[in-house]
Amino acid sequence: MNPATQLGCKFLSMLQSMMFLLWSFLVICLCYVAWWKHESYKTNKLVREQGIKGPPPSLLLGNIPEMERMVSQNSETPQIDGPLIVLPYLKHWTKNYGKLFKFALGGIQLLYVNNLSIVREINIFTSFELGKPAYLQNDRGVLLGKGLNTANGDVWYHQRKTIAPQLYMNKVKDMVNLMVESGSMLVKAWEKIIDTESEGGIIDIVVDEHVRIFTTYISSKIIFGSDHHKGIKVFPECHELLKAMGETTTLGIPLLRFLPIERNRKTWRLAKEIHGMIMDIAKERSGSTSHQDLLQAIIEGSKNGELGKLTEDEFIIDNCKNMIFGGYQSPALAAIWGLMLLASHPEWQDRARFEVLEICKGQQLLDYNMLSKMKVLKMVIQEVLRLYPGVTLVSREAMQNVKLGELKVPKGMDIWIWLPALHRNPEYWGADADVFNPERFTNGVAGACKSSQAYIPFGLGARVCPGQNLALIELKVFFAVILSNFKLTISPKYRHSPTYGLLLEPEHGVNLLIQKI
Repeated sequence: MNPATQLGCKFLSMLQSMMFLLWSFLVICLCYVAWWKHESYKTNKLVREQGIKGPPPSLLLGNIPEMERMVSQNSETPQIDGPLIVLPYLKHWTKNYGKLFKFALGGIQLLYVNNLSIVREINIFTSFELGKPAYLQNDRGVLLGKGLNTANGDVWYHQRKTIAPQLYMNKVKDMVNLMVESGSMLVKAWEKIIDTESEGGIIDIVVDEHVRIFTTYISSKIIFGSDHHKGIKVFPECHELLKAMGETTTLGIPLLRFLPIERNRKTWRLAKEIHGMIMDIAKERSGSTSHQDLLQAIIEGSKNGELGKLTEDEFIIDNCKNMIFGGYQSPALAAIWGLMLLASHPEWQDRARFEVLEICKGQQLLDYNMLSKMKVLKMVIQEVLRLYPGVTLVSREAMQNVKLGELKVPKGMDIWIWLPALHRNPEYWGADADVFNPERFTNGVAGACKSSQAYIPFGLGARVCPGQNLALIELKVFFAVILSNFKLTISPKYRHSPTYGLLLEPEHGVNLLIQKI
């Protein structure tokens, strides 16, 4: 056979292979569409029978095209003390369909809930029949895996039982010195910048990365203990993975997570690197029981209890990633937004600073007893978390047909609760619902709004965040240390533009003018 004939045969063979793959892909897509239409019909039938309406979905993408169009057309200029509209379609659909409506993300069927009676039912629901949505392990599996934040049933219960005791208040109290240490490092860093780079003793900086260093140091020591110098290298990789996952809307788009597009290749690479870094630390501890950190508890949990389909390595990796994301990212965002709000409201900054200095009275080291006396600071933190909760979306999935009060939720239907819709609703909070006003918490949550169900910054029900005590104490230490050392003012460079990818973040960072007191 001459070379030209051989080349032609090879080309024909490649062409046949490509055609086979294309036809196979099309057949899979058609089967998926047929299955999706069947399941959607069954799921939506019970919803329609209850009179629940919503925007009509397209065949494959559901309401994603309409959602993206409304986001791109949103022309409202955000104000610091104004409405938070980062997901304008939820506001639009609520206006058209009420506080309970259905919509679709590709093949994912959702009920949007902004109804306090249903929120209360979810809050008191204890059965495993209401769990975390499957899309968290599917579409966001590279990020979250099958750890505590996404698992269900007995697997979730074992993970919760493994991790939660490490974050109980009696242990958090012993972490205050670590938080103060991290805060002192931040103070010294800002003092050095002021001494070397300031004009007139004032610096203009973007505070975001400085705050993340504060929370990263604390989380790395809590998770990795004496190996924190190795563990701290995992955090930048996790941050890059989070950013990559939040760059585009792919949730619910059929089969997209399997395709080797640039975004997927990047997230796969980062996940592989994170896996290797965590497992290197875990394997060095083989047979050791001397460590008293969170990683050690997770390693021991991987060797007993219900793992489901998880391997021991997956149990370790996925839960470490969940703790890393929850331990440094959420409190960092709350602290960043809190600095912005305090800088924008000098009267509250002065009140909180006066309280901190009055309680500390020149003492060098903060302790838990001092923190517990800081009532104004507690009110400030509660208000920050009301306006800018660390996790803004609570999601659930009906594992079986379930009943929440009068609402019947069919198996496979997901539920979304968008926290800002509850936290900023004038019906529950009054006419100043969008305004930073910590005074509303003078008598606690019960005195701040019409129902405690309207305030759920750490989630709700059995799956409430196990690290909420840690986060609240960490934020108290952070603000106490910063306010006792610096005066904060909003920089002319600051552009207020909250944006939502996977978390609620300042799109351009938070620019502040910082002056040493």
